[in-house]
Amino acid sequence: MNYWLVKSEPAAYSWDEFVREGGTDWTGVRNFQARNFLRQMQPADLVLFYHSVSDKQVVGIAEVAAPAAPDATAPAGTDWVAVRLTPRQPLPTPVTLARIKQDERLTQIALLRQSRLSVMPLKPEEFDVLLELGEVRW
Repeated sequence: MNYWLVKSEPAAYSWDEFVREGGTDWTGVRNFQARNFLRQMQPADLVLFYHSVSDKQVVGIAEVAAPAAPDATAPAGTDWVAVRLTPRQPLPTPVTLARIKQDERLTQIALLRQSRLSVMPLKPEEFDVLLELGEVRW
């Protein structure tokens, strides 16, 4: 199993909307590195949902429901992809960017090193730390 973090501006697409819809195709990614990460996602991989821009916090856990497929929002003839994500559960305590920056165990997390990337991998231990900070009980 692999672990990921996806970012969305809550004004554009929030965790609450994601939950209300029961899932979504993660479309609109137009960065080559992020696209390559989408291609690596497999069903049952776990994904942290991060509210960017205004909230700047991890708010929930999602799951990859289907592997990468052509992005229906992309221009014809291009190779952009999307994955199907479904919500699993909200974090009891959202984990803010400030809290992430304070935790010595997360100094190498991609969120801090490549802050503009909208899809990024997480190491298993980073995922576990974020769940701990979010007070998630499995």
